[in-house]
Amino acid sequence: MIRPPNERLTLDVAGTHRVSCLLDHPRGAWALLVLAPGAGAGMEHPSMQTLAEGLGRRGVATLRYQFPYRERGSRRPDPPALCHATVRAAVAEASRRAPGVPLFAGGRSFGGRMTSQAQALDPLPRVRGLTLLAFPLHPAGKPGTERAAHLGEIRVPLLFIQGTRDDLARLALLQPLVQSLGPRATLHLLADADHGWHAPARSGRSDAQVREEALDVLCEWLRRPGAARGE
Repeated sequence: MIRPPNERLTLDVAGTHRVSCLLDHPRGAWALLVLAPGAGAGMEHPSMQTLAEGLGRRGVATLRYQFPYRERGSRRPDPPALCHATVRAAVAEASRRAPGVPLFAGGRSFGGRMTSQAQALDPLPRVRGLTLLAFPLHPAGKPGTERAAHLGEIRVPLLFIQGTRDDLARLALLQPLVQSLGPRATLHLLADADHGWHAPARSGRSDAQVREEALDVLCEWLRRPGAARGE
């Protein structure tokens, strides 16, 4: 059993940095998702808070954390190696706190990309699958797939949840990329949503509706037999 709820912790990263993290978990949680923030947002950004709250209502625990640059108040992301080490520290802490709970990892945008890079370099212990939320396939206005080159090295299930109007992931590039990864990769498209999962008023959908759709899809995927076994 995971306890107490809503626990604020500190992670040691590679013996050189210390960062904050927040463990949110409902009673009887059936999964734990290690959730990394986007490049411009910390672990307590409203987008992260609403994700954690929505997952908690569905019985999924989350461990959110800061990257070192956010911890020190900088806007410039850390070198990839330090980000990867932070991902590993967060996964290790989650595993230690909840040894009997199925463990997954991922994050929003930059956080998902750093998690997937870490997994490709050396599989994250106990992690059964990765959730890539608004994966930043390329910079805005510079379409390409170089940022996804590492995804072919990942052997655990992958879930992409992407807005159809995401300027950082053109569908003409993203859809064939996910297909090329084979049956372990799943793509769910959020109609009319942009990179921040905002839908314009003309779509007839509210941001809350988009978010609830994403959360439902995410939890359904976490329960799948393949994801549960890490296949």
